[in-house]
Amino acid sequence: MFLFSDSQIKDEAFVEDINNILNAGEVPNMFLADERMQILEAVQPAAALLGLESPLQLWSFFVSQCKKHLHVVLCMSPIGDAFRERLRANPSLVNCCTIDWFGTWPNDALEAVALKQLNEMELNASTQKMLVGLCQAMHVQVQAASARYLAELGRHNYVTPASYLELLSAFKNLLESKRSTNAATRRRYAVGLGKLAGSAAQVAGMQQELVAMQPQLIKTVAEVEELMTKIAHDKKVVVEPKAAVVRGEEARAQEKAAAAKAIKDECEADLAEAIPILNDALSALDTIKEADIAYIKKLANPPSAIKLVLEAVCVVLDIKPVKGKDETGKASMDYWKPSLGLLADKDLIGRLKTYDKDNIPPKIMAIIRSTYLTDEGFTPENAKRASPAAEGLCKWVHAMSSYDKVAKVVAPKKAKLTEAEASYQEVMVGL
Repeated sequence: MFLFSDSQIKDEAFVEDINNILNAGEVPNMFLADERMQILEAVQPAAALLGLESPLQLWSFFVSQCKKHLHVVLCMSPIGDAFRERLRANPSLVNCCTIDWFGTWPNDALEAVALKQLNEMELNASTQKMLVGLCQAMHVQVQAASARYLAELGRHNYVTPASYLELLSAFKNLLESKRSTNAATRRRYAVGLGKLAGSAAQVAGMQQELVAMQPQLIKTVAEVEELMTKIAHDKKVVVEPKAAVVRGEEARAQEKAAAAKAIKDECEADLAEAIPILNDALSALDTIKEADIAYIKKLANPPSAIKLVLEAVCVVLDIKPVKGKDETGKASMDYWKPSLGLLADKDLIGRLKTYDKDNIPPKIMAIIRSTYLTDEGFTPENAKRASPAAEGLCKWVHAMSSYDKVAKVVAPKKAKLTEAEASYQEVMVGL
């Protein structure tokens, strides 16, 4: 069976082919030559039983079998002009078809269909009976209204059995939706009731616990009141006097901290003058190379500037001179040999950097300031002309003198700072 509805008609040529099938049993020129030969070969055994052998006879046999076994069912809507025009253009749709007109269902049919549909919806008998009557009445009333509409306005409103089935289907879908909504609401209501019941049970249990604990609560309240009275008394008698003492000690500690900070700031200000000179001297020591020291050691008759600088370094390091004779033959104290021994020390630079500059004996500083610093030739510039190493050593001697001046002033202040910090820590420990 070949079922074809008007909704499948994408091209009017489809209807023309249907017309040819209904009229002649075939569509002209539908098969190619090779396809036609395959069909003839396929039907030849059955046709030979009837004594048919020629190609024309075989093809006629094939078409007759198609007419015999093929059933075409056409579903067309009478609404509009399209159906009328197709009937005019393709007369076989009328001449070669048996037309089934679906008319209005009687009340018995409406009732039977409604009962069958409503039986699937799990309704009680009384409700089902009322719904059958309601659906039947609605369909009949719409048919009557459509008839009046046609009579008064001349326009069709087709009310078919499909409309009745759609009404029942829409009711079924609406009923299922509402039942689902009601079931969800009922579940939420049941869960809420369960929670309320659980809460009520918990509240009842808590009330029983409170009743059982009430004597203990009364006792605890009395103990708390007694404790608060004792705390208030202790605060007035013990805590407040001690707090006053602590505030006094705190004020003393702040005063001592301020005094210590003032002394510290003063020491740092004094040291700020000598520290740059000292750092410059230490940097100058880093510029002294092994080659510069080796050059000085090789000098048989060194310049006076080099001898003067090394002599001053020996004095600062408290290296004793050796007895010798000057150019006139008189006895004198010679620092050149000790200087060569000093230059031979591989750790000379480290020894100068770690020199205890905070505790230079006053006797040594007196010699340096009276003998060397007053000498106009004892300057870094003059020493640099003789040797780069002599320049660095000269700067170091000047820095030791400058730092010593400041250190002698800062030392008493450091002692006071140490004393003030000790006093401050003593007060803080007491707090």
